[in-house]
Amino acid sequence: MTTTQTVNKVKFIELLRSTQRKGIEETIGMLDASGFFNAPASTKFHLNYEGGLLEHSLSVCRIAIMVRKQLIAIRPELEVKLPMDSVYLITLLHDVCKAEIYKRATKRRKNEQGYWEDYLGYDVDYSDFPAGHGEKSVIVLLQSGLELTKEEIIAIRWHMNAWDLPFQSWEATSSINAARAKTPLLGLLQAADGLSANVIEETQS
Repeated sequence: MTTTQTVNKVKFIELLRSTQRKGIEETIGMLDASGFFNAPASTKFHLNYEGGLLEHSLSVCRIAIMVRKQLIAIRPELEVKLPMDSVYLITLLHDVCKAEIYKRATKRRKNEQGYWEDYLGYDVDYSDFPAGHGEKSVIVLLQSGLELTKEEIIAIRWHMNAWDLPFQSWEATSSINAARAKTPLLGLLQAADGLSANVIEETQS
């Protein structure tokens, strides 16, 4: 683990512990054992290198905090609906489903001279626990013993629907609409996640 990863891990755990949520220590232990802190955020898109998932999670958290501040400035009543402990939990833990899916693999690419070369990258293997994305994150967290509110579960469960909604059933579409109406935590997480992955973060080819 690099110095940057170590610093990120310490900050990540510090923020989680600040929530004082029941089961948080067990969840931290689960993340450590699953390889979360060393995993990439993707195979070929944003932060596709060791420690990228940790970096992405912290980035989403920082952006969500900034967006939350502006939302409350516009609509002060949202402060109650966007509690800081919930913001920490949903942003830092929304992608725990990715911890064990990336496997090291030798891949091919063209170098700057136009010649093919081998490089060490990642493949994805969903076979161990093929339970979806947001769904899997919620299940893994609950299995670890973490106490989550209904609103937090909804936000984590549906945070990817900005991307995969066209492939969902009518029932799922109805559920995402109900979820958005239920809690602004979902919109906050979707916005912060999208901004972080698509605007802030980079791909390492």
